[in-house]
Amino acid sequence: MRILKAEKYEEMSALVAGVIGARVLLQPRCGLVLATGSSPIGTYEKLVEAHRAGRLEFSQVRTVNLDEYCGLSGDNPQSYRYFMEKHLFSQVNLPQGGTHLPNGTAPDMEAEARRYEALVESLGYADLQLRGIGHNGHIGFNEPCDSFPAAVHPVELTESTIQANSRLFDRVEDVPTRAITMGTGTTLKARRILLIPGADKRAIAEKALTGPIPPRVPRPVLPLHRHLTGI
Repeated sequence: MRILKAEKYEEMSALVAGVIGARVLLQPRCGLVLATGSSPIGTYEKLVEAHRAGRLEFSQVRTVNLDEYCGLSGDNPQSYRYFMEKHLFSQVNLPQGGTHLPNGTAPDMEAEARRYEALVESLGYADLQLRGIGHNGHIGFNEPCDSFPAAVHPVELTESTIQANSRLFDRVEDVPTRAITMGTGTTLKARRILLIPGADKRAIAEKALTGPIPPRVPRPVLPLHRHLTGI
């Protein structure tokens, strides 16, 4: 495990964008697993800046995202597809059809989970995966539970996650109660993992990175990965 230190959010965003940008430059046809939420917004801004300045181009890059809310279509402003289009996809030259998220409106979520797992496998499980962490230690939407999920799966969100995400909705009642997410098994198949906890999540991140490895705090499984970088 490698730890990079950043004192401020701007510095962290620049570091993370540098790691991702270096991977794209070294491996133009790389696969990226991307995250949503407040933590990576600055990183995406830095990547867009680099692209507009002519230092970085994405024409051969393929992306898959970690998760999506169940019940929200991609044009819903609260969906993760909408988030990614706003902050990255529409602002760089990613290839048409080269960006992938789970279908939050699929009629059969179990079937959608199998489809998305097969898609991620077909893309090689990614050369670099960007990961955040929830206040309760969840990674993606892998909530604390009694086992580590092996593959993409639908999940019931905990009350703490619903409350934490309600800041992005008009009312807490509007927050979806289910999501579809990559499992920890899928995560560990990425060649490299990059962790970016927000400033208000340092305590749970430290517990996750240095403590024991129980499913009740899902993120500690990540230090088992052979190429893990934390910020």
